[in-house]
Amino acid sequence: MLYLLLFPLHSTFPVFNVFRYITFRAALAALVSLLLSFIIGPYLIRALKQWQIGQPIREDGPDRHAAKAGTPTMGGTLIVLSLVLSTVLVGDVTNVYVLVALGVTLGFAVIGFVDDFLKVRRNSSRGLGLWSKLLPQMAVAAAAAVVLLLQPDFSSTVAVPFFKNVRPDLGIWYVPFTIVVVVGASNAVNLTDGLDGLAIGPVMTAAATYALIAYLAGHVKFAEYLQIPYVSRVGEMSVFCAAVAAAGMGFLWFNAYPAQMFMGDVGSLGLGAALGSVAVISKNEVLLVVVGGVFVLEAVSVIVQVASFKLRGKRVFRMAPIHHHYELKGWAEPQIIVRFWIVSIICALLALSTLKLR
Repeated sequence: MLYLLLFPLHSTFPVFNVFRYITFRAALAALVSLLLSFIIGPYLIRALKQWQIGQPIREDGPDRHAAKAGTPTMGGTLIVLSLVLSTVLVGDVTNVYVLVALGVTLGFAVIGFVDDFLKVRRNSSRGLGLWSKLLPQMAVAAAAAVVLLLQPDFSSTVAVPFFKNVRPDLGIWYVPFTIVVVVGASNAVNLTDGLDGLAIGPVMTAAATYALIAYLAGHVKFAEYLQIPYVSRVGEMSVFCAAVAAAGMGFLWFNAYPAQMFMGDVGSLGLGAALGSVAVISKNEVLLVVVGGVFVLEAVSVIVQVASFKLRGKRVFRMAPIHHHYELKGWAEPQIIVRFWIVSIICALLALSTLKLR
């Protein structure tokens, strides 16, 4: 809103001309998001404790997690609130891509909120059923895909990393493709959220990476030079991504080991959907597999574990997702967290290198 209110005044007050620059507003959105997190965080923790919204612990989880029972959960509300407010305040809310990303994030966050609420109410790690969770997620993602395809500057083609001339046009099949990307990203982040600060680190890295990618994709000269899909007005997504990364940083202040609060599904599902939507909007959907390599690893470990047990009656890992496997091998929790963060940074650097290697 500041952009819409102040930028028109630049002809009278030249200082407001800075609001025309996406880089300035992205930095400002990050600062606002971080400040909001620091201000709201302590109040939210006290409120969650007062309302006795504590984390139910997975019954078959590692023994060391028993001490975490009762830690305030649904802290992802802080992330969602901070990133939405800062984006609305600093970003261009007339940009349809920003509105789609905000809508998807809020939609998935609401689904996560209901799931968290049921877990707390039942004092169990079981919330919504599988399809009760997936169907609303698919509906939100499908609605976003339809809105995007109605935009004159948006195409149903898919860019393939390393191949500059390979861009298959999916046509109407772009809708189910978008559902797979957004829902898959959302649930992969959800699976990763099992240790203090484990999920939020890679989320911050991925958001920062896509902030750069969106900026490049929305700049006609940079897009042409790098031979990546150009999407008019998508550069504004850099503001949204900066807000996501900074909101995650603010949350990490309270979520770092030992955590004062957990993000819960309201945070993990919302953030995962945010990353998925940005990947789709910036036309770098497949690249999310590389950028979010940690999330892919976590999700694949669960798929492999379940498939192996059903087909062979044997487990591949001591426990899935894979971060629990390393816990049971004796790795300290901070050690697992930092090493997974390092892997996420490596994945981000690999993803950025593909922008030129085509």
